Amino acid sequence: MRPSTLAEVVGQKHILKAGGPLIALATPAEQGAKISAASLILWGPPGTGKTTLAQVVARSSGRRFVELSAITAGVKEVREVLDRARNDKDLYGVSTVLFLDEIHRFSKAQQDALLPGVEAGVVVLIAATTENPSFSVISPLLSRSLVLTLQSLSDDDIRELLVRAVADPRGLAGAVKLGEACLEQILRLALGDARRALTILESAAVSAISRPKPTSKATKAGNAVEIELVDIEAAADRALLRYDKDGDQHYDIISAFIKSVRGSDADAAIHYLARMIEGGEDPRFIARRLMILAAEDIGLADPQALPLAVAAAETVAMIGMPEGRIPLAEATIYLALAPKSNTAYNAINSALTDVRNGVVGQVPNALKSSNFAKAQEQGAGVGYEYPHDSSRAVVPQRYLDDKVLGRRYYLPKDVGQERELGERWGKLREIVRSFKAK
Repeated sequence: MRPSTLAEVVGQKHILKAGGPLIALATPAEQGAKISAASLILWGPPGTGKTTLAQVVARSSGRRFVELSAITAGVKEVREVLDRARNDKDLYGVSTVLFLDEIHRFSKAQQDALLPGVEAGVVVLIAATTENPSFSVISPLLSRSLVLTLQSLSDDDIRELLVRAVADPRGLAGAVKLGEACLEQILRLALGDARRALTILESAAVSAISRPKPTSKATKAGNAVEIELVDIEAAADRALLRYDKDGDQHYDIISAFIKSVRGSDADAAIHYLARMIEGGEDPRFIARRLMILAAEDIGLADPQALPLAVAAAETVAMIGMPEGRIPLAEATIYLALAPKSNTAYNAINSALTDVRNGVVGQVPNALKSSNFAKAQEQGAGVGYEYPHDSSRAVVPQRYLDDKVLGRRYYLPKDVGQERELGERWGKLREIVRSFKAK
């Protein structure tokens, strides 16, 4: 069912506009189009049509098409392609399109091998990757290429592909009938991946056709067998979640998870937690992020949040998975529902900014260490008031010199347990700062 022309491509309309680099590259030179030497990097999730677009472009333009996979190819294969492309261009005037799948799997040295051919226009490189090219493709190659971002197909796009595959002679040629309920179920399982959708459809069709005839539902139009939900369940007993632990999905899902907890949406947080667990994310990584969040986003509004997150991390380390999902879920829900305060986070950042900018003062003599000879002669420790000598365990005393005395770093919020801390800090600050300047 792979499209043979650009007109058959479903989705990705944003990069298939007239005048775009893909259209220009696909237009044959004999039709008056300028031959574009711009190499392309197609970046997007699996099943969005990267290989399809590369093949259609090469076929439409009349160029020779060579496909390599970074999983199996190396520098030797790349150089062989470049040598052949150079000969074809010099002797026959035939341009070559090199499609390199999974380019992010090439090392820096292997990617360097592509540079001479790309820079000289010996080949037009169309590289495909599921990872952000800014991190996975070397800068010299990136600067010589246009990056086109492919998007996950919409349900309407997948629906169009499934309907086409059922009827098209290249597909199931009308051998089965796909009802709305089953179509919707495939859409739910596909997660925007056209390849997964077609794979499930094909497997479900095989299941439907192989069922004993008395239990199959034949349509009035002929011998077409109707696919049932049991066939789809047999084809995909569970949704195989798309989750790349080393790629963008890793960063996107953990970002959504943290922001959901910070935003106090427990259901959203649990959803993203489930996606990470099902995708095989390291539970220790999740636990570490929860500990950071407890300190950064909850802090003094609920001082029990951090110990609970630490306990969850220790529990996961001791019991492992799958049971570790339970303390992770407990900590996630607790942190999502806890009152939020980032005052400790803001306080240390503000103080660090001052220190880095030189806003620092001398340590008052009373606070200096007096545990050395002639300390008192130098004024170290002289005048220090011991707080425990006071019935309130707090005394008026200078703890900062005038350069820093007016700075306010801890600004408590009126939420959770920090409401009480804020009231206490206001009273303590008033007592402490009531010392008489000397």
